[in-house]
Amino acid sequence: MPPLVKIRSERDHMSAIERRIADFILDNAHLLRDYSSQQLASALGISQSSVVKFSQKLGFKGYPDLKYSIGEAVARAGNGAQAQAPVPAEGNHYTGIAERLRVSKAAAEEETRLANPQADVEAIVQLIDAAPKVFVYGLGDDGLYAREFAMRLSLLGMLTVHHADPILMMANLSAARADDVMLVFSEFGKLPQLFQLSRQFQDVGGKVVSITRHSANPLRAHADASLVVCAHDPAPHLAQLLYRASLQSLLDFVFVLLCHANPDRHRQLGVNLERIEHLIDT
Repeated sequence: MPPLVKIRSERDHMSAIERRIADFILDNAHLLRDYSSQQLASALGISQSSVVKFSQKLGFKGYPDLKYSIGEAVARAGNGAQAQAPVPAEGNHYTGIAERLRVSKAAAEEETRLANPQADVEAIVQLIDAAPKVFVYGLGDDGLYAREFAMRLSLLGMLTVHHADPILMMANLSAARADDVMLVFSEFGKLPQLFQLSRQFQDVGGKVVSITRHSANPLRAHADASLVVCAHDPAPHLAQLLYRASLQSLLDFVFVLLCHANPDRHRQLGVNLERIEHLIDT
């Protein structure tokens, strides 16, 4: 896993001093090559040993190893400056915004891909493909993506149960059986309704797959499997757009994998699309 992605994902489990180091590195990754461990410690007002221990806790031999790894990651991303460069004030304002958005989306989608190991994604695809029923649930903005993905699963011939109302979904859990799968969409994974639904679903032997940000959160911690989305930007409006773009890209990839995993479902997709086209044309 890329070092910056690893730092973001583990930040919520860190001590106060470790979070200060993490935040400094995340905000100044492209400048880290100019900092020794002593200089970094002095900038943060902490001991040099804290920097070394932080590096080792992340799985590196020491600070130089961490700095080298981050330097490589920044270089691969175009020295880290392109996505966060200030937008030009004059003639290139329009193209500058467009380029920043394009680069930021590409970087977020790549981080999301790397944060979801192949083995984990393939295991989730197998769970969904083999499930007698797939329950899909999300609230608010998450509900929009849940609904769209539920529709795609239905086009593959899967028996799909989708509700945006927690009471209706709770009532439908009476039909849940062992080996069923529930996909729970929640950007931050902290809504208490989601825990109640997930626990009851697991009590009957069902498997819960969470789809959240790549952060430590209760829903992800208690799910049987998880898909994570990486989307970080200092500008809140861009961070939200990056989350949506990365989430959609991840869901599209899972859908394509499902099509390839089961030729029968792929054929059923073709049949259903023809029926829909016929219905629209008549």
